[in-house]
Parts: sequence; structure tokens; C-alpha cells
Amino acid sequence: MKKRISLIILALAAAFLLTSCGIMPDAGDGSDGVMLTIMGKESDLKKSYMTRIFRQYETATGNKLELIAIEDSEFENAASEKFANGEAPDIFMHFNNADLRRFDVENNFYYLNDEEWVSDLTDGADSYCRDRAGNLLGLPFWESSVSGCYYNKTLLDSLGLKPASNQAEFDVLCAALSATGYTPICWPADGCSWMAQFGLDPLFADDPTLLERLNNNEIAYADIPEVTDMVQWIADAADKGWLGSDYLDKGWSDISPMMSSGEAVMTFIWDTWFYTDFEKGNKYSVDDFALMPVFLNTAPDGTYEGGNLNMMMVNKNGAHLRETLDFLAFCASEENYNVAFDGISTESCFKGETSNIRSKMVTDASASVAEKSRVSTAVSGIVGYSADDVAEALNAMLRKKTDVQGCVRLMDEYRVARAVGQ
Repeated sequence: MKKRISLIILALAAAFLLTSCGIMPDAGDGSDGVMLTIMGKESDLKKSYMTRIFRQYETATGNKLELIAIEDSEFENAASEKFANGEAPDIFMHFNNADLRRFDVENNFYYLNDEEWVSDLTDGADSYCRDRAGNLLGLPFWESSVSGCYYNKTLLDSLGLKPASNQAEFDVLCAALSATGYTPICWPADGCSWMAQFGLDPLFADDPTLLERLNNNEIAYADIPEVTDMVQWIADAADKGWLGSDYLDKGWSDISPMMSSGEAVMTFIWDTWFYTDFEKGNKYSVDDFALMPVFLNTAPDGTYEGGNLNMMMVNKNGAHLRETLDFLAFCASEENYNVAFDGISTESCFKGETSNIRSKMVTDASASVAEKSRVSTAVSGIVGYSADDVAEALNAMLRKKTDVQGCVRLMDEYRVARAVGQ
């Protein structure tokens, strides 16, 4: 009897040690597993590489993932409310930009500096995810794409037109396309907010002193002539019909139909979009598109933007901290991320990432990209910058509620108010 009791005690002790060391038996059908919550934008959580890694994890571990998908245009405000109400998820997906300051990073999130997978991050991905003190804020499980002006080369060829190499040529191209009945630029003003940052990047990437002066409140947008030049160009483009007739009602879901049907000829977006969101089966396929710089009247020879990376951030106050860190380790495994990114057009975020591809569009424009690419600067560098705020100011102008100067004033007011609040 004593021997039997001793064996039971040993078995219980072994089970306790396995649990405390983080070694758990296979959860099998999930009945003994945990449920981790992941909060992100609706469109982000639907990316093919995200759904792949989610499915891999659930199959391999028996654990479950509850996705808290928030409509894109409402994300920052809705997510902030959930955090304020004590509804923070185990994993929060966010970019390292000014809006992140709304979520009290130091008190809410676990710094990932000492995780084993950190050494596998590429230098660029690692740098993007660090705060000013050098702490690693999240796992960059995302696409590292090239943003520019993607255009329908097949359609241009049929019209005897060529892509532009400078702002003047781009304006002529837009005028020619408009005259033939095409929408030159798909500008999805309803809920999409990234376009203006492409025009702002060159100003601050090329002149760090200008960025420092803006952040120190020594100057405002209104004191930078090129900002007004950009806003004026957008206003003029809208008035000339270069953005189409109903661009204020076009949103994320409208980009693919407009581009694949040939209704619109160009759009300011990133290469990975063609492999994750571009709908097949219409008149034009990805093979019909090519890449040239974005022209928004701030860089005469145009510009491209480097990748912005969505980070998986860990709630350090969550009930499943250890399991959440294990989930990140699962995602950061070479075996797993190569399945997730298989066939996806993106630059690598991991040194062992080999299953991804580089799009022909980017490869064909590689010389131009190398010459005219800028690091994403407006989003990550301007204190108080919010893409949604800029879009709101621009839309006020486009709806004729204010003029160009009023739009720039609004951009400044929103920026300063958000900076003060952060």
C-alpha cells in the first residue's frame, strides 16, 4: 500500500513539474487546450498567410484562437475602448506608428527582447519593431512589401501610352487617360487612409532635420510648402476627374473590381496586395500590371515606400502569458512561417524565410525602386501622425467643406491634438 501511495505521489509530482516547465502533453481534440484571443483589423486577420498560421497552430496544438476582428476604419477607436474597458486580448496586432501610443505600451505589453526567435529576424524587421529605448514590441509576422503606383501596363500599351518617370509626365498621363474615358487613379477615399503618407515620406526621410523641427513644434505642416503642394495636387486631381466620379464612396473592397475590370488604370498600393487581395477571374490579372513611383507633387521624380510591418504584441497582463509566448514561438518557427508565406510576394522578415517570392512587378522596376525608395517615415516618425486623421482632413476638402489651406490647418490641428494626448 505504501509503495502504491508513493507511486501516486511521484506521478503527481511529475505532472506538476511538466506543467511548471511549460511542457504539456498534446491537447488532442482541444478539450484540454486553451483559448487565445487575437485582436486586429478585419482585413488584416483575413490575409492568407494569417489564416494559414492560425490553422497550423490550432491543428498542431489543439488550442483554439478567437479572432476579434474590428472593421478597418473603426479600428483605432474601437480597440482603444476595449483596452479601456478591460477587454484587452492576449495578442494585439498593430503597426509601430503614432497610433500605438494610445495603448500604453509600457504597461500593457510584454517586451520580447529575450525570445529565442529574435536572432532570426532580418535587420530591417527587427529595427522596425523596436521602440526608442530599443525594446522589441512585437513579432513582425507580416508582409514587407514595396508601395508605389501600380498600373495596368496592358491597358496603357493598348492606348499607346507609357508610364511616367517624373511628376510632369504623370500629370500628362492622367489627363490622357481621363480624356479616353478611364479613371486614371483608383483613390478609395471611403475608409482607406494610406495614400497621403507616400507623398509625405520624401519630405521627412530626405530631411531628418525637418522632421525634428516638426516634432519639436518649431514648425507646422503649414510652414512646409511641399505639404500644401501635395494637398493642392490632390484637390486639382479630384476636380479634373482623375480620381473618378465616385471616389468618395469607394473603399477597400472596391479596389480589386476597379483594377481587375480596367475601370481604373492606376492605384497607390503595395505589391503583396496583388497576391492576397486581388480577385482573379476578371478581365485583367496580376500579369497585366507593372510598377512606377508614386507622384503626389512632393518628389519630382517620384517615390516608393518600404514595408510597414504589422506586429503580434503580447498582453503581459493576460491570463495566458506563457501560452501566448509559445504561440509567437510557433509562428516564428522556420518550418511554420515558410508554410504560411509560401508563394506570397514579400521581402523576408525572417532570415530563414525562403518560400516567399518577389513579384515580377518589383523585380522589373528594381533599378527605379533602389534609386527612389524611402523608409516609411511619416507614419512611424511624425509624433501625433494618424493616417485616419489625414484622410479625414483631405475628405473634408474633397467634400468642399474646406479649402486647401483649411485642409492643411486641419492636418496640423489633428496632429498636435493627438501628440498632446499621447
